[in-house]
Amino acid sequence: MPGYYFEEFSIGQTFEHPLRRTVTEMDNILFSSMTLNPQPLHIDRHFCLTETEWGQPLMNSLFTLGLMIGISVNDISVGTTIANLGMTEVRFPHPLFQGDTINVRTEVKASRASKSRANAGIVEFEHKAMNQDDVLVAICRRHVLIRRKAEA
Repeated sequence: MPGYYFEEFSIGQTFEHPLRRTVTEMDNILFSSMTLNPQPLHIDRHFCLTETEWGQPLMNSLFTLGLMIGISVNDISVGTTIANLGMTEVRFPHPLFQGDTINVRTEVKASRASKSRANAGIVEFEHKAMNQDDVLVAICRRHVLIRRKAEA
C-alpha cells in the first residue's frame, strides 16, 4: 500500500496533494439528498438568488469536509489507517460554490505512540482546502490511528 506508516511521519511534514477536484451542482444535490439535508442554501438556486447574500448555492459543508480529507488519503494513508479518531477545529472561512475547484494541503502537527496498541500510533494532521483563487474554504485537524511498520 502506498500509505505512510507511523514512523514515516514527522512533525512539520507537508503534503501538497496533486489531485484537484471541481465541485458540481450534482455533487451538492446528491450529497444533500443522501444525507436528508433539505437546506435550500444547498439545493434551491432561486432561494439563494433571492434570499441570500451569496446569490448562488453553497456547497454542503460536510461534502467539502469529506472531499478535503478524501483528497489527502491517496498520498498519506491508503492502507495504513486503522481508524479516524476525530476531527477538531473544523472551520469553513469562505464558501465553496458549484464550479469551484479545490486543492488540498496537509501538515503533520503532532504524533505519538498509541498507549493501548503496540502496532499503532496517533498522527494529528491539519488539512487545508483552497479554491482555484487560493482562498481558504475549509480547514480541520484530524487525529488518525496509523499502523506501525511490522517488526522484521
